[in-house]
Amino acid sequence: MSPTLLALEGISRSFGKLKAVNDLSFSVEAGQIYGFIGPNGSGKTTTMRILATLDLPDDGDAFIHGDSILVEPRKVRTRIGFMPDSFHPYRGIDVVEYLDFFARAYGLRGHQRIQTVRSVSSFCGLLEFKERRITDLSKGMGQRLHLAKTLLHDPDLLILDEPAAGLDPRARIEFRELLKELSAHGKGILISSHILSELGEICDGAVVIEKGKKIVAGTIDEMSRKSKDHHRLRVKIIEKKEDAERFFLTQPGVRELTVGAEGIHFDFEGDKTELARLLERAVRSGLPLYEFHQLDADLEEIFMRTTEGRLQ
Repeated sequence: MSPTLLALEGISRSFGKLKAVNDLSFSVEAGQIYGFIGPNGSGKTTTMRILATLDLPDDGDAFIHGDSILVEPRKVRTRIGFMPDSFHPYRGIDVVEYLDFFARAYGLRGHQRIQTVRSVSSFCGLLEFKERRITDLSKGMGQRLHLAKTLLHDPDLLILDEPAAGLDPRARIEFRELLKELSAHGKGILISSHILSELGEICDGAVVIEKGKKIVAGTIDEMSRKSKDHHRLRVKIIEKKEDAERFFLTQPGVRELTVGAEGIHFDFEGDKTELARLLERAVRSGLPLYEFHQLDADLEEIFMRTTEGRLQ
């Protein structure tokens, strides 16, 4: 049985008195897309730079297909594709010249280099822009070019730091489709983003960190179950909306209540027995309820439940 694609084991990194990454451990399998989420300053970019062998941890290690980033960094670099959070285009060259430059840097030669440049250009939708100056590309096309460069050496693991930042809705959708296709071909993907609603549509799981420490990790269902005593509810009522609002605001365990066109939404802290008692009290109060529904947790919900928003 092959080893896990990516495994972090107790990674820590400090800058002076600041503990940017604190004993971080998690794993990603081949073919999985894992979200890497946390507030600004939580240590995501530092972790990704360490995994890309651009920085060294103070403690711990990480392994790509069982190879240590510390012991065998050259071997590891052939297996990872790192896409940082900013794209700096080179002036005076076009799309093909840019990709050809990096293909040569990766050691590709002759017919293999030409075919690889054409293949990744086609996959990322760049063929019709192949002679365009890269300084003239839109933000979305620039990100496609950035991804194409990351794919030239056919890495097993993609490390993507805010790849959808600044993209318009259509470009973000198209970029997500590219990532889904890469995952379907067996690539492991670790991706950070603040657009959690969209990230949740493609991720198999996620790692939530804050102040450099792992808060929770796993599939969406696993993380939701770990918060089993925290529920998000939607209540719909035929009439007496103001009475219903007053009723729920006075109930123990009810938090963050809002009233809108879709009904009354609130968080409830308590187990299923306490939730059943809340419903029983609502019915006995005479409120004409026609829906009392627990909403599935998504990445936004899990993020808000598990983090405190503290910066460092």
